[in-house]
Amino acid sequence: MAEPITLARPYAKAVFQVAVQSNDLAGWSQMLRQIALVCKDARVATLLSAPLITAEQQAQRLIDLFDDALTPAAQNVVKVLAYHGRLTLVGEIVELFEALRAQQEMSVDATVTTAFEVNSATVDALAAALTKNLNREVKLVAKVDPSLIGGAIVRAGDTVIDSSVRGKLKKLAESINS
Repeated sequence: MAEPITLARPYAKAVFQVAVQSNDLAGWSQMLRQIALVCKDARVATLLSAPLITAEQQAQRLIDLFDDALTPAAQNVVKVLAYHGRLTLVGEIVELFEALRAQQEMSVDATVTTAFEVNSATVDALAAALTKNLNREVKLVAKVDPSLIGGAIVRAGDTVIDSSVRGKLKKLAESINS
């Protein structure tokens, strides 16, 4: 059976094309996130997985939960996903949509995880360096993980830079054991 992310990809691409054509990436991003959040709710998930409910009923009940918050195009997306039994993939669709949006906007979300709290000037300097090296706007979020012992791990898209003490000790142990 195919992975959920693989099944979600064509839907994310289609929604992204509609968002680009309507010049409303931010609006579509917000609507998709809201739909995903509602679909995650246990009560809604139970309702959507009920075997006696038709796809049309699933779509309409989900749309009704939003009152007028969904555009007609977003309502159509919900109907198509319900018809194909893909409402459970909304989370993956959001993830892929956001990746396409970041690529379109020449931006990337990045995370720097450090062993200790770092000041905002250091975070800003790191964001500037990453922006220069990646040739795109970097939105950097700082996190703290004391298990790193020291150093930092930077994740920006597919790029991972591990300069943590924990990572270096792990590499040293691997080289000794091999």
